[in-house]
Parts: sequence; structure tokens; C-alpha cells
Amino acid sequence: MAIERGLVVPQEETPASSWARSRAVRASMQGNRSRDTTPERLLRKHLYELGMRYRVSHRPLPKLRRTADVAFPGVKVAVFMDGCFWHGCPDHCRWPESNEGFWRNKIEGNRARDAETNRALEQSGWLAVRVWEHEDPSEAAEEIAALVKARRRVTPREAGSQIAIPKKVNDGVVSTTQHDAAIACAVGEQMAPTTEPSLRQ
Repeated sequence: MAIERGLVVPQEETPASSWARSRAVRASMQGNRSRDTTPERLLRKHLYELGMRYRVSHRPLPKLRRTADVAFPGVKVAVFMDGCFWHGCPDHCRWPESNEGFWRNKIEGNRARDAETNRALEQSGWLAVRVWEHEDPSEAAEEIAALVKARRRVTPREAGSQIAIPKKVNDGVVSTTQHDAAIACAVGEQMAPTTEPSLRQ
């Protein structure tokens, strides 16, 4: 795709300054998009069909260089679509055989950055919702819509101080189901699941 887009030409040599081991690796990395990926667009499509209106590529905390893929500033919900490789999905991330040390450091650094982002957002009253790219976008959209609607029924002060519980898959933080139960308790509704939800590992 990078070659088709003219980012690199087939005969181009890998620059000495590049850490890529081959032209193919370099072309693949240059072809990766930082926004508007297919999973992001599908999630936004389903959210829109549910009547949700949102901001795209929004920075929840202007002083912090972190950009949410989808954001609902009015209720302080920030959604991040995490790529399975780049964010170390426990089910689908496969460490490359070549240059493994580099990639392991890169991905573990991304995961640490994700955790730091979640903490910063939580401290500011935001809810960080993380969706893996392999998840069903329609199901994810429905869960996000439920969270946004539930937070709309809580006063801004309560939303920031009582139920700002981030959904992060790899740091032992609650899942969407558990978060819904916490919100249900906060707003006095009976939305709690009948079975004990488990954390995504």
C-alpha cells in the first residue's frame, strides 16, 4: 500500500538511518495510518447509526499530548481504538522474529503510555474506554453508547468524582460490564449483570 501511495518506490534502498531490516518492512510501516483506520471508521459508523454524536481525533486534556479516536466531551468519555500489534493484544499480538528486542520495547512502551493516559484522564474526571481492533464494532458501539447515556444521567460533579472508572484491558481495571454496574449503582438503576463479570486478560 505504501508503494501504491507513492510513499516509497519499489527499488528504493533502505536508508542507513532506518531501523527497518528491509524495504518491505519499511514500506509496511510507512503504510500504517495513525488515524481513520478501518476499525475506527467502522466503530464511528455504528456509533452514528445509534444516534451518537462525537468528536474525532480529540485531545481530552489540551496540555497532555494524547488523542482519543472518538470523544464525547460533554460527558467526558474518551474512546481509544487499540491495534492488536501496537498495543500488545494478549490474543493476537505476535512478536516479530526479527528485531524482537526493538519491537518488545516499543509495544511495552505503548502499553505503559496507555496506562499513564488512563490515569491522567481518570484524575481529570474522564472515562477512558479502550477497544481492541479485533472486537465487534457494533457491540463496542452499543457498550459505548450505554456508557455515554448513563453518564448523561449523572451530574458533572458526580461523574468526575464517583464513577470515572476507566476500562483498560491489560492493567486490571474494570471491563465495560463492571463499569455499567458501577454506574447503575451510582444512578440508582438496576443495570448490574446477573453473573460476576470477569476481567479481560
